[in-house]
Amino acid sequence: MVMFLFLLLALVVVVGAVTLAVVGGGEGGPLSSVPPERYAQPLPPDRPVRRADVDALRFPLALRGYRMAEVDEALGRLGAELSERDARIQELEARLAGARAARAAGPQDRRPEDPADGGPEGPAAGPTPEDAA
Repeated sequence: MVMFLFLLLALVVVVGAVTLAVVGGGEGGPLSSVPPERYAQPLPPDRPVRRADVDALRFPLALRGYRMAEVDEALGRLGAELSERDARIQELEARLAGARAARAAGPQDRRPEDPADGGPEGPAAGPTPEDAA
């Protein structure tokens, strides 16, 4: 029984000492609140995200893993920028296909201008009034 009381008293002393150290005891006063950890190199807000930005992105660990809000924000931004790039690529590919089609169809639709090629004034144009005289 004496041993139990001794252990109980020791436990009370240890808990009291820890409480004093945390709340206000010691030389420096109470423990200062630590600012939440943020990632050191967030995604740049003033330019498009590059591959190096994504490679350098490191999320800080929180009590239970990563901070979900920061991860969601970064992934949302990446998704939006990738969607914009995909739309731009599709637009440019459609323009390129249209330009190629116009260039391929262009020479076939033009009428030859050279008379030797059978143009409007060439041999295929028929007799002229000068030939009849």
